Amino acid sequence: MDSLKRNFGLRVRELRKSAHMTQEQLAEKLGMDTPNVCRMENGTHFPQTKNLVKLAEILNVEIKELFEYAHLQSKSELVKKINSFLKTATLKDAELVYKFIKGLKEYKN
Repeated sequence: MDSLKRNFGLRVRELRKSAHMTQEQLAEKLGMDTPNVCRMENGTHFPQTKNLVKLAEILNVEIKELFEYAHLQSKSELVKKINSFLKTATLKDAELVYKFIKGLKEYKN
């Protein structure tokens, strides 16, 4: 259940940002406190069924789209693999990986 809540929260955050909405704005529209939205996005709180329907309406998506987070799981799995590699890498290799990622990010911007 924890990975479900975590992935659901990441998906809600992604959809909220796509809708150009702050946590405060989403909380107001849902009729809940901002900390509850924060906990939901952090994966420590899962909304009640009635709020799932309302959340989907506010974000202008179907309920099933709230649970479409395979693309997020792929990224999190990749991050785990990179972290696992870095734990056993030499300092020199870790620095090389860091410089590569940093350079790639700067190139894309």
